[in-house]
Amino acid sequence: MTYQEAVEKIDSRLLFGMKPGLERMRALMDELGGPQEKVEFVHICGTNGKGSVCALVSSVLKESGYKTGLNISPYVLNFRERFQIDGQMITEEELAGEMDVIWPAVERLDARNIVISEFELVTAIALHWFAKKGCDIAVLEVGMGGLHDATNVIPTPAAAAVMSISLDHTAWLGDTVEQIALEKSGIIKRNGRVVLYPEQQYGVTEIIEGVCAERGAELHIPDIRQTQVWTEGVDGTDFVMGGIKLHTPFMGWHQINNAAVALELVKVLREQGFNISEENLAVGFKKAFIPARMELLSERPLCLLDGGHNPGCALALRGVLERYVPERKVAIMGMMADKDSAAALEILGPMFSKVITVRPDNPRSLSAEDLAATAARFCPEAVPVGSCREALDMALEDVSDREALIACGSFYLAGELRPLLLEKFPAR
Repeated sequence: MTYQEAVEKIDSRLLFGMKPGLERMRALMDELGGPQEKVEFVHICGTNGKGSVCALVSSVLKESGYKTGLNISPYVLNFRERFQIDGQMITEEELAGEMDVIWPAVERLDARNIVISEFELVTAIALHWFAKKGCDIAVLEVGMGGLHDATNVIPTPAAAAVMSISLDHTAWLGDTVEQIALEKSGIIKRNGRVVLYPEQQYGVTEIIEGVCAERGAELHIPDIRQTQVWTEGVDGTDFVMGGIKLHTPFMGWHQINNAAVALELVKVLREQGFNISEENLAVGFKKAFIPARMELLSERPLCLLDGGHNPGCALALRGVLERYVPERKVAIMGMMADKDSAAALEILGPMFSKVITVRPDNPRSLSAEDLAATAARFCPEAVPVGSCREALDMALEDVSDREALIACGSFYLAGELRPLLLEKFPAR
């Protein structure tokens, strides 16, 4: 089949929605010969910080000479971002070839009334491709939750991480952080090795400790008290951690915690026999990259693009703005209707002199008018517009070279805006 046909078949599974549970995924893996058994993994779950740690760890492993897969969710600009080996996306031809193998297995399961969802299919493509290409190790980002997430079909990974946990996907995971922590603890395998993000809401650490004790898993919690920050700004942070001088291109104090988790994961991998030098570590950290995660696109005017979509992300962005962006700030904002826009705007709205709202091109998105009405409760001025290009034109008319433009609220918005921003700001 062609690449376009492959994408259309993947999209066709969206009709079946999200379907927690591993029975279907296990059946699909059996049909495909158990590709999840042929690769080592680093498995990362949590509400916030997963993407940063995935980027850091996969970059370090690549620099260390390991053929490294990376499976992320969601993508920002190109669907193929979800499948990477050594920093390179799967080609269109390879993705079509994967579907030539996997789609007949999906149809065989359909005939048995075992219906594979879109995310299960995407995960299967990643696992099968990593095994086929002979990856030494792959870094997997959990899609939602943990216990019932499709990525949890893997055996005990070389290392796992539970990142910062806060309220998100409450309809599926529970409406307290304790319930969500219990769901996410499902990635902890018997006799596994787990790194826990060091600053958690009350009750989370105790739950993870209890699950680790029950399953005989090693628990590692980074100690960041000895971290020394040398310089910090919108272009990243230089710091010393564990006696190693490091630079992360990701901004914000919360990224120190993320870096601590990544460093602890590297220590665990070393204990499993992975040969990772301090130079590999330093270079890997420095080269790590994620689009649309507090991404600096311009310095005059200062332009940040952030796809974070929950209150935890909003708090992290506010922290960055308070710490590094004292100038006047105008926002372009778009959000999904199923996200807590009021909570996000209560946190971020007072930071902006003006919010320009737009509806991202997605059926689940909130209208620009409804988002503007919410924004007006927290910000001096809120203006709905009809398109991302109109929003950007309006924002640039209103922002001087000494001020700041912040685009935030959704990865779907980020995916539409980023190419337009790169047209305006082609090189830093």
